[in-house]
Amino acid sequence: MHTVTRPIIVFLCLCLVALLLFPLVGGPFYTGLVTKIMILSIFTISLDLLIGFTGLVSFGHAAFFGIGAYLLAILFKDVEHINYWWSLTLTLSLTGLAALVVGWFCIRTSGIYFIMLTLAFAQMFFYFFFESPHYGGDDGIFMFYKPEITLGSRQLVDLDNEHHFYYFVLAWLVGVYLFLSMILRAPFGHVLIAIKANEQRVRALGYSTSHYKLVSFVIAGTIAGLAGFLEAAHTSFITPAYMGWHESGMAIMMVILGGMGTLFGPVIGTFAVVLLQDFLPEFTEHWKLIMGAIIIGVVLFLPSGIAGLIFQISQRFVSRKQNSGREHG
Repeated sequence: MHTVTRPIIVFLCLCLVALLLFPLVGGPFYTGLVTKIMILSIFTISLDLLIGFTGLVSFGHAAFFGIGAYLLAILFKDVEHINYWWSLTLTLSLTGLAALVVGWFCIRTSGIYFIMLTLAFAQMFFYFFFESPHYGGDDGIFMFYKPEITLGSRQLVDLDNEHHFYYFVLAWLVGVYLFLSMILRAPFGHVLIAIKANEQRVRALGYSTSHYKLVSFVIAGTIAGLAGFLEAAHTSFITPAYMGWHESGMAIMMVILGGMGTLFGPVIGTFAVVLLQDFLPEFTEHWKLIMGAIIIGVVLFLPSGIAGLIFQISQRFVSRKQNSGREHG
């Protein structure tokens, strides 16, 4: 796990300021696009908890993203006034329960078997909704109403307002980042990191590694469900494609591209991939070839991802500052 130095903190604060100011200069389309990217960033951060910190490569993580979205649509499809607090609590609780059941089976395997088992569960969920006419089948489900965030009779946030929704998602992104940072700095997080480094040694020290991996799996799945909830509330349209294996694969690529085991790296990777997908088609119809070449280049020359490069620059800056201080001392 990388040490977050002061330059990194300054960098993250500048990124936050840029996101806070963006709706003031960006048009409605790009405000909505960045909102989508931030929702996906919550999803990829949750996956980084599994891959980057616990050492569990899940190829079915998108299932929980889709479950969170579908639960909101199914449970509250015909409700005109959807209570945000109640709908969020119910959605996350049921998504967490689904992650608990799936995780209970999956953590009993490792390596390629874990990957294949998570993929199998995800495909089961995908085909259940894809072939179920009651839940829209391959056409998906459309929601006519968004959750209402109220306190008593007073509306706190208007989710029909794109700017309000933007800052609402930004608050969730920051909250999830701080929450996971707190967990990873706690003894629980140290055990997760140790499990990734050497699970047998951690087990020999008396820790129940399966228990820690299961808790990590449930936390990651619940946060992915939160991202699905926000996506459903944002677009008002839910489709089985959310659960497809390619969505999990894309999320893994974003995590690797941004930098595993950093939390903020997957956010950078998500922004990079989605913005490339948005801008490259304007220049050439062969944009996928260019995008593939860029990703291959990053993987080959930046094995620790974009965040790894940022950490290297930060360490050099800190080292120069320390050397300068010694010379003056």
